[in-house]
Amino acid sequence: MSAARRIGVFGGAFDPPHNGHVALARAALAQLRLDELRIFPTGQAWHKARALSAGERRIDMARLAFADVPRVVVDPREVHRQGPTYTIDTLRALRQECPDARLLLIIGADQAEALHTWKDSAEIAKIAVLSIAARARPVPGAPPADISHLPPSFYEPIDLPPISLSSTEVRSLAAAGQPIDHLVPAAVARYIAEHHLYQS
Repeated sequence: MSAARRIGVFGGAFDPPHNGHVALARAALAQLRLDELRIFPTGQAWHKARALSAGERRIDMARLAFADVPRVVVDPREVHRQGPTYTIDTLRALRQECPDARLLLIIGADQAEALHTWKDSAEIAKIAVLSIAARARPVPGAPPADISHLPPSFYEPIDLPPISLSSTEVRSLAAAGQPIDHLVPAAVARYIAEHHLYQS
């Protein structure tokens, strides 16, 4: 009997996707032995205080950012879904489409600590294995996530060097006309410049 396909689920605003996102994707593919990694740019994010860039722009940037990463598929369904976007809805849909697959939800440190606030978080942990990059912090010098409250059977860690890089930083630099080439994939930097994104 063949082993179940392992499908990674990696969601986010990707506004814009940056080098930290790409590093996490590559680490997840290798360490979690994924057959496929699905990237989900979020739709109408219930937890974001600011308005996101247009969904199609973020889908385009995600496709550019992950174009050179094998076994990655950018899935636009959350952008096209009406109403607020919830991770549990995406996981339920994937479970229906791939009933025999093992789903692994890839999240960073901040998301892991806030997971109890997510809609139907208990069901999330039943449908998917939590795959936590405990040192992926957007704020420089922040400690790793405290995931000691999670039973080991609930998660698989992703070992990643500390990443202190945020989309907020990229947007601020772009708005100020500063270079962002060292923070995002080259194709994403070109796209942002061509479409004048994040300009006030």
